[in-house]
Amino acid sequence: MGTPKDKVKLNVGGKMFETTATTLAGAGRNSFFGAMFDENWNLHSDGEITEHFIDRNPKHFGVLLDLLRTGELDIPPKIDKKLLYREAKYYGILDHVRSAKWGPFNGNRARLAQSITGWSASDGEVGQTIRASPSGWCCVTQGSVVRVYDWMLEEHPIIHIEHNKVNDVGWVDSESIVVSSDEKLASGGMGLFNASTGELRYKFQVTDKLRTLAPLVTASTLGFGSDNKLFSSCENADGYPGIGIWDLVTGKLIDFRSLARHHSLRKATRLQWLPGYNCLMALYLYPKVDIVLFEYQQNAMCQLLAEDQNKHSSTIRDAIVIGESSSICVLGLNECLGFLDFRRTDTSVNWRYKKDSSSGLCFPKLAFHKGQLFSSLNDSISVYCGSDWLPTSQLRKSPGDPICDFSIGGDRLFALHKDENVVDVWETPRPPVI
Repeated sequence: MGTPKDKVKLNVGGKMFETTATTLAGAGRNSFFGAMFDENWNLHSDGEITEHFIDRNPKHFGVLLDLLRTGELDIPPKIDKKLLYREAKYYGILDHVRSAKWGPFNGNRARLAQSITGWSASDGEVGQTIRASPSGWCCVTQGSVVRVYDWMLEEHPIIHIEHNKVNDVGWVDSESIVVSSDEKLASGGMGLFNASTGELRYKFQVTDKLRTLAPLVTASTLGFGSDNKLFSSCENADGYPGIGIWDLVTGKLIDFRSLARHHSLRKATRLQWLPGYNCLMALYLYPKVDIVLFEYQQNAMCQLLAEDQNKHSSTIRDAIVIGESSSICVLGLNECLGFLDFRRTDTSVNWRYKKDSSSGLCFPKLAFHKGQLFSSLNDSISVYCGSDWLPTSQLRKSPGDPICDFSIGGDRLFALHKDENVVDVWETPRPPVI
């Protein structure tokens, strides 16, 4: 695109600023400034300097103009950050602020940026689950409510689930959240909500065609697949488990895979879609540990690991697919890491790393992000890298309340502490512009 370097005068709230069309064009076509250009990125003609009046606070505008000039965000101490971010939102340059504030998430360089505090327990409930969005937002389940925080960590209207306990929550995209609860599916126990307003968009349905085949009662653990598919671990009226598959566009149930013949499979702890394999990985921890792959084109199920067939598998507390290596990483007690090849049915866990025995073990969790493996135990999160997955760093604010869940998204890691109702936000500092 052509961006002529003509001078531009901007009268912002009575204060004059001079810049160039090139600088303003850097904000992008969809920004406030992009609307000032024609289709050829020309701001004016005849070589005359044009003055534009903008009825906004000039104190914040100078900081944002320097951001467009240099790519660096330097916020003076007297500037309120949240007011500055709101101004950036008005001008349509929040993405510029985010990219200047922190870089791509790297567990080995992450630093504690800030913490979310100040929210009280609801009916004695503490935070249970946290999920990060692709844009750096997060949501926290707490009893019968879901708390939503935007990337500025400001709380949005609470999502209320009518006194039914929230079972799981997941981001469909940057604007929408799916919530499953203890309420019966026929009464709307799973819904799609607007993340910004907390409003219910629609309730997921059990269609008449499948109502007799799948008289489902409740939905719990959620998973997201390709082609707008939503998976949920469900139980029917007789207590038999299965996997329900919904269409995220219509909200209707499109299939149900009954597991009535598999008595060891009850409620899945994790559901994860395997892109390129058309399979869903399901981890079951109760009444015994099982890792299962569901192949949907052939309507087949493959049991990769069963507690009664694999030594030490009873210690497994979480599992996650690493597609790049066609493996599943499992996390056991004492933060033991093991791996198994999901392409083989005769596989067993290859335990690679084991920590010394520790007291007060609780809430072991796994995550994988851009070639790095993360595991939580007690009050810290360990980072593993390389082909041998050796520990390279540890994220720990200070000794204290254990981490009950964590999630990575939008180049941030959110860690939820069990009893303190505190969320730590970890970011990777952006390298300085040279």
